[in-house]
Amino acid sequence: MAGVLIPIPERDFDPTEVAVSWKVLSELGHQVRFATPAGTAARADDLMVTGRGLDPWGFMPGLSHLVGVGRILRADARGRAAYAELLRSPAFSSPIAWADIDGDFDGLVLPGGHRARGMREYLESPVLQAVVVRAFRAGKPIAAICHGVLLAARSVDPATGHSVLYGRKTTALTWTLEHRAARVARISRFWDAGYYRTYLEEPGQPAGYMSVQHEVTRALAVPEDFLDVVPGTADARLKSGGRARDTIDDERPAFVVDDGHYLSARWPGDVHTFAKRFASML
Repeated sequence: MAGVLIPIPERDFDPTEVAVSWKVLSELGHQVRFATPAGTAARADDLMVTGRGLDPWGFMPGLSHLVGVGRILRADARGRAAYAELLRSPAFSSPIAWADIDGDFDGLVLPGGHRARGMREYLESPVLQAVVVRAFRAGKPIAAICHGVLLAARSVDPATGHSVLYGRKTTALTWTLEHRAARVARISRFWDAGYYRTYLEEPGQPAGYMSVQHEVTRALAVPEDFLDVVPGTADARLKSGGRARDTIDDERPAFVVDDGHYLSARWPGDVHTFAKRFASML
């Protein structure tokens, strides 16, 4: 049995990426602990749990409970069920504080989420970046998914002056997936059109410059170290469509990159495979 640490923000993390990772790892015999900014219980992005607020009428109090497009965009049934279980977990209810994280863990999982109000503290935390650097230096198994890869990319080892991902192969939330979701939000959540974009481009920056994929790529040794599904390979259309999600028994929709003791994945649709592979790595 290995001890796994999952640091998360106080709010707005992706429910599927956190809860399914916890559930799969726990059911495979590993002990999972959580860490939050102040050591208080956290909550996921409610829009991803309920789907309320993801429809064009979602800003209207009397109609927000009617979920249409939100049923497609929110976490799927497996993700929501895992999150409901997670909320009852003693480990989730009693996290440690980020500042109290020491080296007493065997593996580190960096989940994602996109809503700026909660995720930016997580992605920009020098405390967590230092934790990531120490874990990479120690050769611990590390897994990052979606925006969690961005936290790893921003973790610069003072000894080298490079990101811990420099010289490694990785994937992350791709610009294709991020841009596709952002285009939907411009219609379905028009009053908050940037909901799916944690960081927006400044004037003069090209489209996608502040996307997860492009920022992560800038931290790598060469752009070719960022990997995505290759057209024409097995199940490529299923993996790239942005609709199909993997299950514990069906890895076909998933895309996961293994580079030694570092594992990465793109989005919630990869998370069952991601967690299973990490369990094997542990």
